[in-house]
Amino acid sequence: MTLVVVEERQEILLNFGNRVRELRKAKGLSQEAFAGLCGLDRTYISGIERGVRNISLVNLHVLAKALQISVSELMQEL
Repeated sequence: MTLVVVEERQEILLNFGNRVRELRKAKGLSQEAFAGLCGLDRTYISGIERGVRNISLVNLHVLAKALQISVSELMQEL
């Protein structure tokens, strides 16, 4: 993988993580409460929000459902 591709991947993960954090906070949820709604570990949510986790399509759906939005809404502005 070239440096450009690695940097693009990292930017995508960071942007997505920021989007999840923004939406979670707008709902007034802590990482722990949000993780509970998702059925995921709090450290996994933390990893997503920090841009170190590249999540699966299944978990993308789980996050959107817990936020009570569609996957397309979750992916907006990325």
